[in-house]
Amino acid sequence: MSVHTPAHPLAGRVAVVTGASSGIGEATAEKLASLGAAVALLARRADRLDDLTARIRKDGGTALPIAVDVTDATAVQAAADRIQAELGTTGLLFNNAGVMLPAPIEELATEQWQRQIDLNITGLMNVIGAFTPQLVAAAASRGVADLVNTSSIAAQNIFPNFAVYSATKAYVTHLSRHLRTELGPKQVRVSAVEPGIVGTELQSHVTDHGVQQWLADSKQSMDWLTPQDIADTIAFLATLPPRANLQQITIMPTAQPS
Repeated sequence: MSVHTPAHPLAGRVAVVTGASSGIGEATAEKLASLGAAVALLARRADRLDDLTARIRKDGGTALPIAVDVTDATAVQAAADRIQAELGTTGLLFNNAGVMLPAPIEELATEQWQRQIDLNITGLMNVIGAFTPQLVAAAASRGVADLVNTSSIAAQNIFPNFAVYSATKAYVTHLSRHLRTELGPKQVRVSAVEPGIVGTELQSHVTDHGVQQWLADSKQSMDWLTPQDIADTIAFLATLPPRANLQQITIMPTAQPS
């Protein structure tokens, strides 16, 4: 069994990261592994997961790659069962998989609307459904477990052309508040992390030219957050004493006004 030390405060804990193939998920998986957690890596791109697993293992960490689409509830449950069998009971879940496809509502980009709802809401719920029993069990045995959901500053603030994306993230934030009232008494901490602009693959998925220009202009005018900034934040909240729950964390680029 791993021994908890100041250098490895997450030793003995099993962490699951969705959206682990790039960006915030990738950086957070590496960070949690460096702190001693055994990390299960969930995403669709198996090759990217294999590369990440190799890096984590090279640094002495433990990683289990599982190629899965979180919109497939059956596949997510199978992944949860495999993780419990191979690594142990999940005690830290970073529910991070998501997509951002902003566009003016009048464009009627219904396929993009549905993609965001399917991944940002339904996929999120599939993961919560599969892993909540393990989180409750882990908290009962260790005294603490963590469910961390990736939301966005868009859950709070108003941005033209981001209506559907923002609505999905408002769902994530409000859901997290409610789940905390249910799971907190069972020593499962629930947190919503709401970043401002982070430099990840999300920007490359944007197809609307107006939003593309807005993003390009903002990159010239401010220093965007990096995935590592978010990873360090997740690590901080996961290593707090069990009595402390950061329920909602807003982290912004210093120069981003809203």
